[in-house]
Amino acid sequence: MQALTVKQKTLLTYLAFLFFSGIGIIYGNSLGDQVPNLRVWTSANLFWLLLGIPFAMVQPEAKLPEFWQPEVFNKSRLWKPIAVGILFGLLDIIVVKVIMHPEPYTELPPFLQPFPYSIFLYFSGAFEIEVFYRLIPMTLLLLIGAKYKNGRYWLQFFWVGAILTSLREPLEQFPRGSVLFIMYSLASGFLMNLLQAMYFRNAGFLAAIALRIGHYLLWHILLGMYVQFIEIK
Repeated sequence: MQALTVKQKTLLTYLAFLFFSGIGIIYGNSLGDQVPNLRVWTSANLFWLLLGIPFAMVQPEAKLPEFWQPEVFNKSRLWKPIAVGILFGLLDIIVVKVIMHPEPYTELPPFLQPFPYSIFLYFSGAFEIEVFYRLIPMTLLLLIGAKYKNGRYWLQFFWVGAILTSLREPLEQFPRGSVLFIMYSLASGFLMNLLQAMYFRNAGFLAAIALRIGHYLLWHILLGMYVQFIEIK
């Protein structure tokens, strides 16, 4: 049996992410009205994510690593970015839960969802954000950078894209609260996204999404389990 090519692995990985997200949609809808304030995707979310496939397939043309670039070790592609994401999640828990909201929650707050549904929702959310915040805009910009004057200014294109995409999420999710909390949220959000852009450049798309998954693992999933099974119960 012939081994899969790197591009075939990329396509299969992307389709697997879509499949997992689709399972989350079915699971979420099956819960119906049993869970209040449940956030559920629709098939439209999956449709829009199909737009990322052409960009996933042209990573080398944009001078970016393939999803499973042979020269990139899994330590750099998965484990290191996951560890960095966990650190950001831990910091968020300390600031928001331990310092700002030490009293027990009486219900799941808006940024948490019931376990095990939370695994599906927040993986899908990480996938969606990385496709539209990183994969599509950065690949498009770096394709242009690779062509412009034979790629002489590719690095400058990268840093422009990295800074702009890193500003998007913290500004779109502009927090409310004290000046110190706003400053913390904007700074940590920008720094995490900037590190993701750097991992995207050096180790590929899977490294960028791995960092976000590490963050979501603590901030959304494990914190949600603690609130759901310890504080509320």
